[in-house]
Amino acid sequence: LIDGLDILPPGDLRRCLLALSSEPTLLGELFDYRFGGSDVDGHSLGNLILAAMADIFGDFHTGLQIAGEALGALGTVLPVSLQALILEAEIDGQNVVGQALISRTRGTVQSIAVKPDDVALNPPVLDAIAEADQIIVGPGSLFTSLIAALIVPGLAEALNRSDAQLVYVANLITQDGETMSMSLVDHIHALMSFTGLKPDFLALVNTRDIDVPPPFQVLRPSADMPVSFVEAELKDDDFDWPQHDPMLLGQALSEIWEGR
Repeated sequence: LIDGLDILPPGDLRRCLLALSSEPTLLGELFDYRFGGSDVDGHSLGNLILAAMADIFGDFHTGLQIAGEALGALGTVLPVSLQALILEAEIDGQNVVGQALISRTRGTVQSIAVKPDDVALNPPVLDAIAEADQIIVGPGSLFTSLIAALIVPGLAEALNRSDAQLVYVANLITQDGETMSMSLVDHIHALMSFTGLKPDFLALVNTRDIDVPPPFQVLRPSADMPVSFVEAELKDDDFDWPQHDPMLLGQALSEIWEGR
C-alpha cells in the first residue's frame, strides 16, 4: 500500500487518530476495519481512507488533520516527518533494514539511523513542542518507535530546549526482539545515548505485580537509575498480557504535572 500509493506509513497515524476519538462512531469503525478473504486481504480501510484524503486535499498533513476533525479527535496527530523514512540498525554487527525486521531481531543494537540522510522534521512538530506544558515519551517499542522518532534531526534538540515537563513512560516488560535482555536502566541509557536526549526528564514506572514467562523481564527501577523517577500502579488487570491501563496512566501523568 505504501509503495503503491507513495504515502507515509498510515497505520500508526490511523491508530493515534482512533485513540484520540471522543466516542465510537460509524466512521471510527470504518477506520478500524480490516479486509479479509479478498484481493485486499489484510489491508485496513482506514489506511485507504487516509490515502484518499491525502490525494483529495493535496498533501498527507492536510488530509490527516481533516480526518482527525471528522473522527472528533481530541487533539492533533503530527507525523515526525512528511518524508517516507527507512529505519536501519546494526545489531551484533549485522546490518538490519526496516522497522519490522529490526523489531524481531534479537541482539544488541549498536547503531540506528533513519534514511534518507536529508530527512526534515515536520515544522508543526516544533510548534507543538514549543507550546507544550507536558511532553510524554512512550510507552512503545524502544528502538523502532521512540528512538526511531527521536533521531529525526531536530526533534531531540527541541525537547532539550523545551521548558515543558518531560516524562518517559517506561514499558511494563521487555519486548521480544529489540529489548529482551535490557533492564529499565538500559532502556533509559539507550534513549539518551542514541538520541542525545539530556537526563532532564522523569521516568514513570509501574508498581503493580506482573507475571511473565522467561526470558521476558519486568521493568523495575534500581539504585543506579540515571534520571529521577515516579512509581505508580499502571498495569491494566483486565488483560492477560501486560499493558498500560489508560485511565491509571492518565491519572499518574496528571498527578506528576500537579506536583511539579
